[in-house]
This record gives sequence, C-alpha cells and structure tokens, in this order.
Amino acid sequence: MKFKSLGSFFLPIVALFMVSIPALAHHGFAGRYDEEHPFTVQGTVLEFQFTNPHSAIIFEAKDANGAVQRWHAELSGANALRRADGWDRKSLKPSNRATIIGPRNKNSSNDMNISQESKITMTGTGKEIHNSFKGAQDQ
Repeated sequence: MKFKSLGSFFLPIVALFMVSIPALAHHGFAGRYDEEHPFTVQGTVLEFQFTNPHSAIIFEAKDANGAVQRWHAELSGANALRRADGWDRKSLKPSNRATIIGPRNKNSSNDMNISQESKITMTGTGKEIHNSFKGAQDQ
C-alpha cells in the first residue's frame, strides 16, 4: 500500500519534468548568440512589438558598404521590460534612431537577442533606455 501512494506521488512529478524539458530547450541562448563579442548596430526603428513572452525591435541599419539592411532584436517580455526599465508601448516609435549593443546571432544574420547583456541608447539624445550589462558597465 505504501508503494502505491509513493508511486502516485512521484509519477506526476516525473511526468511534469518530462513535459518541461522542451521549454528549457526553447531558451538555448548560448548556442545561438555570440555572448563573447557584443555587436553594435545603429539604426532606425521601423516597429516596436511590446508583447509577451518576447518583445521585439524591427529596425533598419546600413552595413559597411552603405546598403540598408533589416534587423530583428528580440527582448524580454513586456512585463519584464516594464518592471526593469519602465517601458511601455510608446518607448520606441517608428523613426526613432537607436544604438543597440548586444549578442548577434552566431550565423551572422541580422538577428540579435537583447534580453541578456545589452544596451540601448537613443542616438539623437544619448539617453540610455536599457542597460543589462552586469554592473551596468559601459560597453
């Protein structure tokens, strides 16, 4: 009888653990983004998606040859941005110019993840609107 009740206790725990493994794999940050070499991009905001579970900044920036390229920068969710930096839907607007520093996709695509160590500064004013570098060090 004791074995039956232990089984009924541990079986749901094991099942929950098995179901949660894919959720952990979803956030495989280090394998996809180059954390060791923060990348700096200066561009113009096209769209700011203030959503959960992840927000995003879609922007355009010129490459070394002057060609305009479209970029995607993924951030934390809206709730986390609101708590950490006081952001809302109007924190970034189309035509805003910003300098973004953070990990770029290791495949060199125009994709960044700035939910980890990163910094966003408004280009015209120099106002820092986000800095998640450890110790808020300048990068």
